[in-house]
Amino acid sequence: MPEATDSPPPDPRPHVISICGTYLKPEMQSLYRQLIGLKRVRTTVYAQWLENEAMFPFEPITRLIKLHHRPKGNFLLRFWYKYVVRQWPPPIEINKHIGPCHPWDLIDKLDADKPDLVHVYYGHKAVGFLPMLKEWGGPWVVSFHGVDVAKDMDKPDHVAALGEVLQSAELVMARSHSLLERLAQLGCPPEKLRLNRTPIPLSHLAAAVRLPPADGEWRLVQACRLIAKKGLLTAITAMKEVVKHHPKTKYLICGTGPQEDKLREAIREQGLAGNVELLGWLSQDQLLDQYQRAHVFLHPSELTKESDQEGIPNSMLEAMATGLPVVATQHGGIPEAVTSGHDGLLVPEKSPAALAAALLQVMCDPALLAELSRNAAASVRRSFEASAQIARMEDVYFEAIEQARQRITAEQPKA
Repeated sequence: MPEATDSPPPDPRPHVISICGTYLKPEMQSLYRQLIGLKRVRTTVYAQWLENEAMFPFEPITRLIKLHHRPKGNFLLRFWYKYVVRQWPPPIEINKHIGPCHPWDLIDKLDADKPDLVHVYYGHKAVGFLPMLKEWGGPWVVSFHGVDVAKDMDKPDHVAALGEVLQSAELVMARSHSLLERLAQLGCPPEKLRLNRTPIPLSHLAAAVRLPPADGEWRLVQACRLIAKKGLLTAITAMKEVVKHHPKTKYLICGTGPQEDKLREAIREQGLAGNVELLGWLSQDQLLDQYQRAHVFLHPSELTKESDQEGIPNSMLEAMATGLPVVATQHGGIPEAVTSGHDGLLVPEKSPAALAAALLQVMCDPALLAELSRNAAASVRRSFEASAQIARMEDVYFEAIEQARQRITAEQPKA
């Protein structure tokens, strides 16, 4: 009889390393859903920094170690030129070159784990890891989420490195068609581009058809980081017109961020202290409670002067799943999730007047409110359900692994 063993059988699934900078910021719910939703592959997370591990429990997580390299220098020559003749920098090379080095121990960890594939989350992170990934030599993919097609684009070195990322990755994923188009403009070969929709778990999100409030207290909710591209200042200006017609209206802003002081100032200047509330960061349960009590979800995103744009906002999709109709802008990936007149209304960016008009149109037409509400719940379930989106990402993994295998086979010398 075979001897009993306590060792579990090896996991036959492909091993994917998921690399992120910080594991995980509170707003990275969708990334966490992808990690825990993987079925056909197993993954190990590599992270440079660890945060909120209790909020996002996962195993295994490996923390990358920062490496500190200093070239060896000639102490006597350094002292002579710096303190005796006071000629600094020195006219000759006084350091000994000790060969190439990298800022993180990524290569050592990949060599030890021998993964089938690496997935780098966020394009700007792939720029930082690119030299290490190239030296490692295995297949890798990268996913873009929105801000990473705008971050550091004013820096020529970053733009050049991003172009190399797009050429070097096996495949390149993005959250929306608008982001895919932007990546193609930046030089990504079109045959590498793959759509990677945000996965939204829906089983716990009960949908309800919205009706006008009997007491006249409309609740308009927006959940986001308090940053320029979310259009919050535009929305506050629009509220000035909305409350003329519906004075009990509440505009509830859920989130934190660098614009908080500016928003509070705008609320005071517009005389809207009784109508606009900053609720701060909310847990998922608290946010769901706000959605269920609200009548309309507001998200007037706009392009910033740094060309920062949205993919498809996760909070908007979750709100739609509860039956909240959307009033938003024709911006980034939003029109890929919201069909104006069907499950929401879309208006031009940076137009408080157009935004106020759209809100008033919904608030003054109970039949339109109910129709948009029903369609919002249905459309988000049809296009963004989590398990289907994660399965499509796994398809990209398998495609990249097979593509790399075929390339390596073709490059091997024939006998």
